[in-house]
Amino acid sequence: MERAILHCDMNNFYASVECMLNPSIKDKPVAVCGSEADRHGIVLAKNYHAKDYGVITGDAIWQAKKKCPDLIVIDTPHFDEYSKYSKLARNLYREYTDLVEPMGLDECWLDVTKSTLLFGKPEKIADELREKVKCKFGLTISVGVSFNKTFAKLGSDLKKPDATTIITKENFKTVVWPLPVSCLFGVGRKTNEKLKEKFIYTIGDLANTKIDRLERMLGKNGFALYEAANGLENDEVQRYEELDEVKSISHGITTVKDLSNNDEVWKVMLELAQEIGLKLRTKQLRAGGVSVSIRDEKLYWEQYQVKLKSSEQSAINIAKHAFELFKLRYDWERKVRNVTIGVMYLSSEDKPEQITIFDAIGQKDKVEKAERVMEELNLRYGSEVVKNATLVSVDSLPKSRRKIIYNEDK
Repeated sequence: MERAILHCDMNNFYASVECMLNPSIKDKPVAVCGSEADRHGIVLAKNYHAKDYGVITGDAIWQAKKKCPDLIVIDTPHFDEYSKYSKLARNLYREYTDLVEPMGLDECWLDVTKSTLLFGKPEKIADELREKVKCKFGLTISVGVSFNKTFAKLGSDLKKPDATTIITKENFKTVVWPLPVSCLFGVGRKTNEKLKEKFIYTIGDLANTKIDRLERMLGKNGFALYEAANGLENDEVQRYEELDEVKSISHGITTVKDLSNNDEVWKVMLELAQEIGLKLRTKQLRAGGVSVSIRDEKLYWEQYQVKLKSSEQSAINIAKHAFELFKLRYDWERKVRNVTIGVMYLSSEDKPEQITIFDAIGQKDKVEKAERVMEELNLRYGSEVVKNATLVSVDSLPKSRRKIIYNEDK
């Protein structure tokens, strides 16, 4: 059977939930934003009325209000409600297939290949899901229907809101290839810029570029994008249950002032790493890799990651790896507004590990034991009883930082 993959995208999710909870604002321009006090004051989501005024995700609140003076700003997002409706939608999808793979709160891939024997053609399933989401939850979704995950996601982006878009092996060259290359999943801002420099503007241009040229430009990602553009991507949709195990832990923060040098970034990373280390110890895990995500003052994202030679559980060692990666990759063309560090390739802390004569195992054990003692003291007597001396006078962290919840990828 030819694969049938759906990508369900809940339209303007945060803003739609807010309008559903408060119908009086449904027909007015609405934007869900972060707190201005802690410099999270940017647009996280907007409804279509706000979009008509030119309000975009990432706008500062003052920019959004300049475009739309009557904009209703919701600066205390109801994340518990967003999570609730996200779970309700996933449970609905699972009535049609057990192959449901979430991507964030508002998007899911569904493999309905075998489900078509029970429920009919994939486009029929897509239309039924749209109607059920609308009737049961008061929300709308756009659904892409295709033979792989890449084109299914692209399809859900093509028509919004509340629409079904079908991309087949017969029509994808007509539908997909004329689109800007930035529409292809996996093509970020920097990759898009590199492709434009080589006169690769559309997905069709990318599809018809020689593989070796793309690999010289983009490394391994060049081959993956070539396959995606030509409809050759065939990644499986993972079962929701298979994602229950924590795959990574990340923690990020928007600073109260822009960071302008390495020393300021180091202090933020060290503070973020304390809680990641605590989380690893709580879950009895060790990390085999570290990632760093940076948003600069122009709100552009950059992300880097590295696989570690030996696994880590120590907060300070995780911070050191993250900082070395940052220094190696960030060029300081702009100041830094947001820092996120994460750990991945997680394994049980009891899992045996091959070491070399260069690994300072005794020193690592001492550091981890010291951090455990610090954590026990802070848990017993308060979170600020013991802390790194270098963090005593840090003024770039918001006072409400301790309330920030970890982001755990599953």
